[in-house]
Amino acid sequence: MDINRIQTSLNCLSYSGYLLNNEQCVILKNALLILQKENHLKKIFFWGQILGLDNDYFIAYGYEHDALNGLIYYYSTNCIKWGLMPTVTKNARHLTEMCSTRFQGDPTLQIDVSLDVQLKQDTVEDKENQQTEHVKQGDSGNMLKEEDRLAATVEAISLDTAVVPRGALFKRPDGSVVENLTFAGLTVLEGRQLKSYLHLRKPQEKWVTNLLNRLDYNYALDFLDSVDKDIPEGCWSLQSETSGLLAILRSSTWPGMTFYHRLLTPEHGYLYIGNGRKNVDLLFMITGLRGECKGNMVTKQKHIDSPDTTSLKSEAEDCPGLTSCFIH
Repeated sequence: MDINRIQTSLNCLSYSGYLLNNEQCVILKNALLILQKENHLKKIFFWGQILGLDNDYFIAYGYEHDALNGLIYYYSTNCIKWGLMPTVTKNARHLTEMCSTRFQGDPTLQIDVSLDVQLKQDTVEDKENQQTEHVKQGDSGNMLKEEDRLAATVEAISLDTAVVPRGALFKRPDGSVVENLTFAGLTVLEGRQLKSYLHLRKPQEKWVTNLLNRLDYNYALDFLDSVDKDIPEGCWSLQSETSGLLAILRSSTWPGMTFYHRLLTPEHGYLYIGNGRKNVDLLFMITGLRGECKGNMVTKQKHIDSPDTTSLKSEAEDCPGLTSCFIH
């Protein structure tokens, strides 16, 4: 979310129920403008908010030259004092996946991840013995600092759900990525297609993937991965508001991540407000919803003697969630 358009962006995201009060908006905008000037950033954005038990973490990011490879992340607990996000290590990523507790709001807090996992798996009789053994061994390799956990969580959410519309970024011949100043927004037809939205991350798919799927392929614009190839199928929910001129894209993998784009304008952005926990049950939820919708359609179609376009449309409207199930 561009900090210079924070109020209009929040108005667009209010359809998903994500709001900041006026005091937070004023403090956040002024603090990030100061942060941008002190760190000589070309642009700065508000990433979102991770909810904690004692304090919440406010996340921002910016870049100096490269809009893709040069992103720098900052965090704060009061929107006034900002700290540089530490570099994510391989051990921090591994421990973050096993950590199931809520964020506390203290960056200096040390979490014993191995003890937390073992206490869930073992019986009651083995708990005291393993706690004693852990103290004797003094193993610090399983200790995770909440600051490192925050950095790993922000990285994981950004890799999976940070989105830009197709054409918003431009790749130069020297490999650097810059903002496309000629981008005028997606059309109404393009805004209804998931392939028009791209991941804001280094490409993970082969470059020929978009070449084989798009007739209007342009490597300078289509060098990023599109969200329609994400697994599991159905992890994105695309809706339109305000007479179809506002596209809202929600992630079911990380509940709380919402992207918006005003069609026919270059205005777009995303915001995450949540507890930083991934929805690991998404595959079962999608499978169950599809099975329920399929069963309802089969039952109702038995009573149709001569199905036509109108009757099938009415039957589809009677099945909740059918459109989102077969959106792909």
